[in-house]
Amino acid sequence: MHTYFIQHAAGLGPARFADWLDSMGHSHNTCHLYADESPPRLEDCDALILLDGDLAVDDTATYPWLSREKKLLTRALKSGKPVLGVGLGARLIAEGLGAIVSRGTYHALGWQRIELAPESPFDLPETFEAFSWHRDIFGLPDDALPLGSSEASPLQGFAWDRGRVVALQCHLEATDASIAALFEHLDAQTEAGASLLEGPYVQAAEAIREDTRRVDRQAALLDRLMVQWLRSVAR
Repeated sequence: MHTYFIQHAAGLGPARFADWLDSMGHSHNTCHLYADESPPRLEDCDALILLDGDLAVDDTATYPWLSREKKLLTRALKSGKPVLGVGLGARLIAEGLGAIVSRGTYHALGWQRIELAPESPFDLPETFEAFSWHRDIFGLPDDALPLGSSEASPLQGFAWDRGRVVALQCHLEATDASIAALFEHLDAQTEAGASLLEGPYVQAAEAIREDTRRVDRQAALLDRLMVQWLRSVAR
């Protein structure tokens, strides 16, 4: 199986998604949209993973490539191929399926406790800890099943079309290296004049990094999710 990653910012790459695909013998490429690379043809991949970013889903004036990505996503949602999105990628999927994407009340940055929804189809524990970074939130599309919720966000993700399409607010793919890269990205944004993240669900970098076993525990959760995701189109 060949997967294409759609990347929206230099420091926000595939992280453990790529490691997992490598370990399972799958190939992958990355399209760097932020560097003006053209989106791949849907015919050139078997699956699509849309990564995170810090732009709004409707900001096509500032980011003209966003319109091209949305056209690719529309085709992918109709194609029968597996599609997964995290952060911005999840919000684009939600919008593409007709759900509302809006500004949330709070920033979320750090480790959040997630409660699995009673009707959740995800093969995950009833409660688990996951790394988060977001402000925007989304509603549940028609015919989708929710993942669960955290204190900072009422909807942490969903599955659609019997699990072929997965959207995640939380970052189960996070690694120590990707979290460090995120903070470098945030530092650069702050120096450029962006507002500093703050609020009851924003943790300091030291608190986020103090227990390195957290990312290892997430790795097992990501493995379960990825197996379930790809199995949904193998039936």
